[in-house]
Amino acid sequence: MQEMFSMYIKNRSQISFIEFDSEEEFESNYEFVGPYGDEDQGDGTMAPDVTEVANALANEVPFEEPSFMRVLDLEAMHVPEYPEYMTAAEVPIVANGEFAIGMEFSSREAVIKAVKEYTIRRSVDYRVYESEPLTFYAKCTQYGSGCDWVIRVSLISRKYCWVIRRYNGSHTCTRATISQDHSKLDSITIAEAIKPLVEADPSLKVKSVIAEVQSKFNYTVSYQKAWLAKQRAVEKIFGGWKASYEALPIWFEAMCHKEPSAVVHFETMPAYQGDNLVGDIRVLHRVFWSYYPCIRAFRHCKPIVQVDGTHLYGKYKGCLLVAVSQDGNNNIVPIAFAIVEGETSDA
Repeated sequence: MQEMFSMYIKNRSQISFIEFDSEEEFESNYEFVGPYGDEDQGDGTMAPDVTEVANALANEVPFEEPSFMRVLDLEAMHVPEYPEYMTAAEVPIVANGEFAIGMEFSSREAVIKAVKEYTIRRSVDYRVYESEPLTFYAKCTQYGSGCDWVIRVSLISRKYCWVIRRYNGSHTCTRATISQDHSKLDSITIAEAIKPLVEADPSLKVKSVIAEVQSKFNYTVSYQKAWLAKQRAVEKIFGGWKASYEALPIWFEAMCHKEPSAVVHFETMPAYQGDNLVGDIRVLHRVFWSYYPCIRAFRHCKPIVQVDGTHLYGKYKGCLLVAVSQDGNNNIVPIAFAIVEGETSDA
């Protein structure tokens, strides 16, 4: 691809363009085609100067087809144009909620999710024997001891979906002990289940997560598992702490691009791992910013400035400071903002 691009740039630079000194000269070389005519029809002649230029260009830049034009990929004809929007064909699920041979899934993740939910719903368990990019194979934990439950799901390339190729029917076992939790009811499964709740209320209490799991799966999970599930859901919906922290300079740059009059000032400091200095890495220490409308508004405010702050309780601690004033109608007007290490005199 790089070689083809280089060839294109080289050839393009060699092509000279036909320039006309005036509009009259352009129109004299332009052939008008009427509404019922065809540009391919006519007397079949071409101006000698145009013919010479065209022939010179053809000789100057000989055409040689790229290698991919000499190779025919028959499989490519069946590739969907937008595979990310493909969904597997629906296969009817039998009345008792069991799997069936031939059932299709859109992805490997959909297979694992369905098997987990089935296992949790039936209060049984399974062990994965093969989990590859093209195959998922699992058996009941009591396989060979009274239960023959087996499932094998494979990726069918020509159909772009996962299909159940082997299934021995429902479990014939029962769990040896009754537990309030389930090994397959992990934080990932719970996070998927509570995503709508977290999206509506990011401050959702962990106790509410435990209650939702109890209502949906009939299991009571530990506080730690529920807390971790909520963190996963928050990260999936709103992004991770680290990625958001690293994106802060980009957001401020975008803000200044859209509002050139905005004021932003960063202060960084060296990074430490324990007591050891990490070379060539600096981390955010403080950042101050203000918008031009806020700066202009201060001219019409009372001669008083109040600074207040609120602590940041996320993964990265700190304090958000806001400087405010008051206008003639006694309304609070924000002037400037800052993220600092704390409400200190230095900050």
